[in-house]
Amino acid sequence: MSTQCLDEFHETFSSFDDMKRYHDLMTQDSNWMRVPVKSLFVAPLEESSPLYGDKSRFANQVSQEAIEDTAKNLALALKVEGAYYPLRETAWKSLLDRAKIGGTALPKLSRDVLADVLNACLALFDSSALLLIRDQKVAAVHSGDTRDYSILHMNELLTQLKKGLDERFPGALFENGYTDHSMTSASFLLLHQQNDLLATYHATLVAQGKAALANKLTPGIRFTTSDVGLSSAKISALLLGLQMPIRIGEVIAVEHRWEKTPADFADAMLKAFAKFGDAVAKLEKLAHIPLANPVNAMMAVCKKLSLPKKAAMEAISMFEMTCGPSATAHDVFMALQEILFLLKTEHTPQAKLLSVEESIARALTLRWPEYDLAKAVSY
Repeated sequence: MSTQCLDEFHETFSSFDDMKRYHDLMTQDSNWMRVPVKSLFVAPLEESSPLYGDKSRFANQVSQEAIEDTAKNLALALKVEGAYYPLRETAWKSLLDRAKIGGTALPKLSRDVLADVLNACLALFDSSALLLIRDQKVAAVHSGDTRDYSILHMNELLTQLKKGLDERFPGALFENGYTDHSMTSASFLLLHQQNDLLATYHATLVAQGKAALANKLTPGIRFTTSDVGLSSAKISALLLGLQMPIRIGEVIAVEHRWEKTPADFADAMLKAFAKFGDAVAKLEKLAHIPLANPVNAMMAVCKKLSLPKKAAMEAISMFEMTCGPSATAHDVFMALQEILFLLKTEHTPQAKLLSVEESIARALTLRWPEYDLAKAVSY
């Protein structure tokens, strides 16, 4: 049987056409349902639960594989219109939102008690829920109000993305694509626009003796989105060519709210493309900010951005060993990218990597002299 129903499933793509076909099929196979919140009923789905051994109570498309996988993960099922569906881990937060409860104690409860708490709360509300049923499981339990959650089908967003790239950046080359049950992303190289976008920045690096670095960098675009409530549809500028992509500039996002449509995403995408040059200019500006205490500055910036401490400390240590007598804010910014590589080697989930990448990009807008501290900084 296919492993696509498993919570840990993910897929990578080497061509845009393959990625688009996959998401076309995914859209066809996705079932969006609006139901009353009070009609939802949660049941425990552990190996010891009565429901675990009674497949007849599940919807016809639910396999034993999906049931067993859920028992190892969230261990809950949701009854919808008379049939049960396993609950994917991606549905956890949105389910709590519909029940209007939260807290770190809830996951620690036994599944029997947790199901009772959820059912008692769900029964209180007359509002509607928008369910996403995909790959045999309930993947999300959104608000049924279109002002709170608007469906933006991924295949339609990909169509708008390709159209916008072809118009603004002709010849954009698909680099890679990724999808799992929580998010989807795609990156493109802008080879034909390299001189237009990076000429001044390239010249600055060459003048500072960093021609080897300059020659590796290529401009790029990344698209990310999620339809399980974990993120909006986003476009961000990248520099590619090193061991990890470098996100630069402001992330332009369209939230899955307020009855947004793919046309709204297309408008936002064009704004993001127009700001690419501004993003490179901010990065180039860092090369003109000298730092007297670059290691302390890196420590202070990591703390300011709340970057993962273990990986940050290791990256700081590496920078301290290689840092010369003079350094710039640009040197520190590039050293911050090592954090992402360290996290990747630890098999950090893709969604977490993208979140850290976004945090590091915020360093472009910091007032760097304020972090150039003579006194050692504690993390």
